[in-house]
Amino acid sequence: MYVATFFFTTCTSVCPRLNNNLKPVYTEFQNEPNFKILSYTCDPSTDSVAKLKWYADSILKIDASRWVLLTGNKDSLYAMARHSYMIDDPKNEVEKGETDFLHTQLIALVNKKGEVVKIYDGLKPSEIEQMQAEIKKLLKENI
Repeated sequence: MYVATFFFTTCTSVCPRLNNNLKPVYTEFQNEPNFKILSYTCDPSTDSVAKLKWYADSILKIDASRWVLLTGNKDSLYAMARHSYMIDDPKNEVEKGETDFLHTQLIALVNKKGEVVKIYDGLKPSEIEQMQAEIKKLLKENI
């Protein structure tokens, strides 16, 4: 089971707040072998593997095997966010190509079957707490 987010390393607004709100989730479940956090970049042209490693080590100060920062092809990343995780409004896809930019505070909770269980607003502490409770429940039920 995992939670999935999208962020970019040069963001100065939503992303730092989102990642800061995820820190308690990371801390609570960092020793749980059946849970991870996956954070995908929405700016793969800037966020290289090396830059993501630096960000994990220097900014987030996390174990990158438990909170994994990922990059890839922009089209694939955006399609995943919009159609697999459903954490961006599809109407944002109107602008194609270089002007298309995904910027969301939404978090997808994904069960061990790969199904999105629920979407949470990562800027709302009450929703982070609800997500933590749901993670505990799913881990206990082994779902």
